[in-house]
Parts: sequence; structure tokens; C-alpha cells
Amino acid sequence: MLTSLFSSSIRADVLALLLNSPDEKFYMREIAKLLRKDPSGVKRELDKLEEMGVLFSEKVANLKYFRANVDSPLYSELKNLIAKSLGLPGALKSLLRVNGVTIAFIYGSYAEGEESPTVDLIVVGPSTPALWFGLKDIENKFGKKINCSVFDEADYKVKKKKDISLGRILSEKIITLLGKV
Repeated sequence: MLTSLFSSSIRADVLALLLNSPDEKFYMREIAKLLRKDPSGVKRELDKLEEMGVLFSEKVANLKYFRANVDSPLYSELKNLIAKSLGLPGALKSLLRVNGVTIAFIYGSYAEGEESPTVDLIVVGPSTPALWFGLKDIENKFGKKINCSVFDEADYKVKKKKDISLGRILSEKIITLLGKV
């Protein structure tokens, strides 16, 4: 079953997105756009995962929405496997992508490769309850405190040009998660 489950990178990306957002539903083109993958490949993988019982779908008007099947016996094991294989940056990237974040990066000691109990994160995008709950879940899963600063795009552009401390952060080593820093 594992061979058929992880036979493609698109499937792994779809699983990461949907298993890390079990309360949300997505339509096929939305998933393709979020993952930056070809819609036909995404459709094929969604259908296979639905056949396996890992996902389920519902039709609303003319759109077919997919979501994780949290009642599947594989759900918790797959979610843990995905989290471990993606690591902290991958888990953050999945969460941020789903929450409409345009730019995100890790800086500080974690980005420098040092063992640190905290992760410093800058996010450009909406500050939603789903984002904060997701960050709390990732903190618990990885045993790290996440210090997150959220900016809207206009503030970030201004701060990027005028804020000395942000300029210093950007001149050091960072781990880019989403967008062009």
C-alpha cells in the first residue's frame, strides 16, 4: 500500500496539503494552484487517494471538493509520516500556503542551522485564527516555540525599505518558505 500511496511527488504534496488542513475542503483547481502543479496530474492523484479512502469528496454546485478522511484508519499515521518527512519547514510551508500567505521565511538561529528551542518566522499575508491554531499545532508536533511576526503586504514593503532591523534580518541567512523575499 505504501508503494502505491507515495508513487508520485504530486500525491505527496496533495497529502501534505489535505492532511495538514483536515477541516478545510478544496476543489481540484484550487489544489493545483496552491501546489503549483498541473491540474490533470492533481486530478489523477485525488481520484486515486479517494479510491483508497484517504480522502473523500462532495459535490457542491458544479465543483467537486476534496478533504481528508479523518475517519480513515490511515489518517493519523499518514499525517505523522508526512510531518516527519517534510520536517518543520515543510509543515510550515503547507500551513502557510493554505492560509493565503504570499511571503514567508525563517530567520535567526534555526535558519543558521543551530539547535534552538525557538523558530523565528516572518509571514506576509492575512493573520487568521486558522493560521495561529496551525502554528500552535506545529509547535506541539515539533517541540519548538514559533515566534511569528505577521505583516500585510503594504506594511512589509515599507518596512523592507525603511526598517533597519528587518534589513539586518534579510542580510543574514534565511530559509525561504514562500514567495520572493
